[in-house]
Amino acid sequence: MTKPEARKVTLGGAIVISAVTLVVGVFIGINWNKVSSSFLPYLGFKSTAANDWSALDEVYNELNAKYDGTVDKNLAIEGAKKGIAASVGDVYTAYMTAEEATDFNKSLHGDVGSGIGVVLAKRDGYIRIVRTLPDNPASKAGLLSGDIIYKINGEPVYTLEADEIATRLRGDTGTTVDLTIVRDGEEKTFTLTREAINNVSAYIEYNGNTAIIHVTRFDTDTGNIVRDFTKEFSEKNVNKVILDLRDNGGGYVSAAKDLLGLWVDSQAILIQKSSKLPDETTYASHGLATLSSMKTVVLVNGSTASASEIVAGALKDYGKATIIGETTYGKGVVQQLVNLSNGTLLKVTTAHWYTPNGNTINKTGITPDIEVARSYDDINKNIDPQLDAALAY
Repeated sequence: MTKPEARKVTLGGAIVISAVTLVVGVFIGINWNKVSSSFLPYLGFKSTAANDWSALDEVYNELNAKYDGTVDKNLAIEGAKKGIAASVGDVYTAYMTAEEATDFNKSLHGDVGSGIGVVLAKRDGYIRIVRTLPDNPASKAGLLSGDIIYKINGEPVYTLEADEIATRLRGDTGTTVDLTIVRDGEEKTFTLTREAINNVSAYIEYNGNTAIIHVTRFDTDTGNIVRDFTKEFSEKNVNKVILDLRDNGGGYVSAAKDLLGLWVDSQAILIQKSSKLPDETTYASHGLATLSSMKTVVLVNGSTASASEIVAGALKDYGKATIIGETTYGKGVVQQLVNLSNGTLLKVTTAHWYTPNGNTINKTGITPDIEVARSYDDINKNIDPQLDAALAY
């Protein structure tokens, strides 16, 4: 215990301490930008550099003064934020408004609300319908795989990315949307009434002793869903698994980690390398590898991307599966979601990832062990040579 005498401070001492504190405070206040960058990192804070945005002010002020109309300052700021994110030239890095961020987060969990029931992806330079969901507005109206998305409600959208187009196609149940597509060089317009879409992340079918697991995206619960499927394999005498990752655009890496844990116990599944961050290795889940000795075939195509490629790449490197289909999309980047003020979001590429053997797939994709094509005509006629090849393998 401290003695009472040790806590006494004379009036003169207090005045001197106050004066010194005032001088130091003024100095730090005047030189805050220089001082903060030196000591804040030691306190666990990020330092921020002072930026000169006078060039943006110049554009805004001139526009506001001379434009024959009204300049919305908030819209201008949002546009500038999008421009900063786009300036890095990375198609996967983007700034999202609060509304866009809400839609994006919902889509990660399959909560797409009401829409028309299509899976979109960029193929041959255009955003196309790669699959229509059964018993949904698109399939009922006659939209087909391979159709190029051209206009929505009369407005051209063919220059937009797939997620932007998907957002515009969604809306309240019962509302209508006019969708113009291009098929065989001819424009066709369909008026569709939006319906609630049931979009599970995984489902299973059986063909004799073969279990066909379809994974449509990597949601937070995807690993648990697939693990539950495997619990009935013994009673169904399953001796082969076909993992269908076609048209799966990815999702959470943690879900890929859980799924891979069914085949590879605690082994490295991807290696992250970055110019700004330390290298990092992600490992499969532990103690769950019930399929480690199961004969496995993985189906892939040009729309198999991101987390799906992590799964296919790891299973290929470890010799746990035979890959059948077409070369995958080639999205070998790691992204972080950064929550910003007022519900906005920054999706930023923080690293590139490599397969366990150190192979990069970015912009090149994963080449299947057995190449089998499936045309749009095949899809529309419900013909599946890739699945046939997997069943016969």
